[in-house]
Amino acid sequence: ATPILASPLGRTRQTAQAVADATGGTVEIDENLIETDFGAWEGLTFTEAAERDPELHRRWLTDPSVPPPNGESFDAVHRRVLTFRDDLFATHGGRTVIVVSHVTPIKTLLRIGLDAGPTLLYRLHLDLASLSIVDFYPDGNASVRLVNDISHHPKG
Repeated sequence: ATPILASPLGRTRQTAQAVADATGGTVEIDENLIETDFGAWEGLTFTEAAERDPELHRRWLTDPSVPPPNGESFDAVHRRVLTFRDDLFATHGGRTVIVVSHVTPIKTLLRIGLDAGPTLLYRLHLDLASLSIVDFYPDGNASVRLVNDISHHPKG
């Protein structure tokens, strides 16, 4: 069965379990797939964070090493997701795996697959419950096959 790797947060665990129920796979929790810790900005809208800390927010938008107050920088997320990707090779090399995660870790996997810079994080939109596909190869190459597919979403 296809391994299903999920963030420890509730909504991703629920989604991963639904995928497992539909495919006969098993869910493994991986802490490296958790969403960015936005610290004091957690729960705020983009605009609210910008109004609360205008100068820091401006720096955060242009410098991936800058974390939100008491939070995690995008550079830190990148390192964490690289660790996840490297662990995937060690554990599941050559196999298809399903990853159920959050916007920033998924964008980061796409960024790694595209060999793109950090501005991709700000320019790429991902819908909830969207599907993206990246093939990673042992020689370091990758192929992004699909980004933000929502064709499975119910119409309405």
